Amino acid sequence: MTGTVTAATSLNRCGWAGSDPLYCAYHDLEWGVPVHDDRLLFEFLTLEGAQAGLSWITILRKREGYRRAFASFDPELVARFGDADVARLMADPSIVRNRLKIASTLDNARAFLRVQQEFGSFDAYLWRFVDGVPIQNAWRSLAEVPPKNELSDRMSRDLKRRGFRFVGSTICYALMQAVGMVNDHTVDCFRWSQLQNG
Repeated sequence: MTGTVTAATSLNRCGWAGSDPLYCAYHDLEWGVPVHDDRLLFEFLTLEGAQAGLSWITILRKREGYRRAFASFDPELVARFGDADVARLMADPSIVRNRLKIASTLDNARAFLRVQQEFGSFDAYLWRFVDGVPIQNAWRSLAEVPPKNELSDRMSRDLKRRGFRFVGSTICYALMQAVGMVNDHTVDCFRWSQLQNG
């Protein structure tokens, strides 16, 4: 992350950001910012899947551990992980030690490489779901923000067809929010207007 975070009390943020400095930094500097870097897209894909059933702050606190454990999210390296790596990861307290989630990350790395080969980049594949342009929503409250939509349903089906796992519609929508495919900051949040132009 780059940039600076203003004191939590001086800006109006989305309600979910709270006052935790890590959460505020993520909200202010990353969430909703369009991402076109394949390695960072693989990172978010992995972290959103790891978050299933857990709070996002739990994953944020383990993010550096994930970067160490999964070769800085280099999909070519992760795709070559084998049984010894799974055993190592299952013993690593700096990540979520869930065998299904760990195995899915390895499978997803392999599927990610196939998508890169077919489309030239994962970025080209993913952003075609929104025709390359962020969807600008105008939610007045967190209660209006959907957990998924028709677009995330379609993305989920397509990713599953290509061999990805832990990519249900809710996870796909969270991914879309995280990487700026949708601007789901509420209209009273200072970031909403800043991200209007993508």
